[in-house]
Amino acid sequence: MKESGPENKDTGNPTRVTEVLDSLIESGFHEINRETNGLLLSGFSAGLDIGFGPLLMAVILTLSPGGYGDLGTELLLASVYSVGFMFVILGRLELFTEHTTVAVMPVLDGRASLAELGRLWGLVYVSNIVGGAAFVALIVTLLPDVGVASPEAFETIALSLVTHDFTWLFAAGVLAGWLMGLLAWLVTAAQETTSRLIIIWIVTGVIGILHLPHSIAGNVEVLFGVFLSPQISAMDYVSFLALATMGNAVGGVVFVALLKYGHVVRGGD
Repeated sequence: MKESGPENKDTGNPTRVTEVLDSLIESGFHEINRETNGLLLSGFSAGLDIGFGPLLMAVILTLSPGGYGDLGTELLLASVYSVGFMFVILGRLELFTEHTTVAVMPVLDGRASLAELGRLWGLVYVSNIVGGAAFVALIVTLLPDVGVASPEAFETIALSLVTHDFTWLFAAGVLAGWLMGLLAWLVTAAQETTSRLIIIWIVTGVIGILHLPHSIAGNVEVLFGVFLSPQISAMDYVSFLALATMGNAVGGVVFVALLKYGHVVRGGD
């Protein structure tokens, strides 16, 4: 995520909706025109950093006397799930599920092509996935020595995502993508870092407490299960990733990018 649009200096009021859209268009246009190496490194770093959320979830499940369904545990899990997103978004790293909204804006505005959008999506998505896989490999290697999270906790988290039918995975993925698109819009509109932090915590916490499939964070969650649980297969991982990714893309593009752009351009302030 990049800086939000300028504040109305005369009134001190929050950024107007047209300024939010302009800021998103500029941000998306800038990212589309970034060099390949910069996108890959930023996306890889985002994939690494977002892994701290699932790791902390496993720690909470290991240490907590409760489990899924216990209100206190669920609230804690949702809160720590947000940590990885805070690292990524406040660190202004490239995250695929944000670009299902942000990078689409300059295409809708006629300033970028679908081919350029596809290039950005491809580079960011692949580097996010590889970064997440590297995080999993590192933690699995260190896990016996660290001793802060049990394999059973990672298994529980992964099973909560893969034990659903394909329709649920896609539909829930749409909701997750919709929320991530709203997050991109709201963080751009926010005026202060504290406000942005609270927005990230609330929106991604909703994704966490509803156990919605986020393709990049879920990549880490399910890969942990593949490595640490005999109940989760590579095919479970591939199916999850494909459906979550498609759902996230539809949610971010249709329910945020197209609607927000349309209502601002046609209706103004």
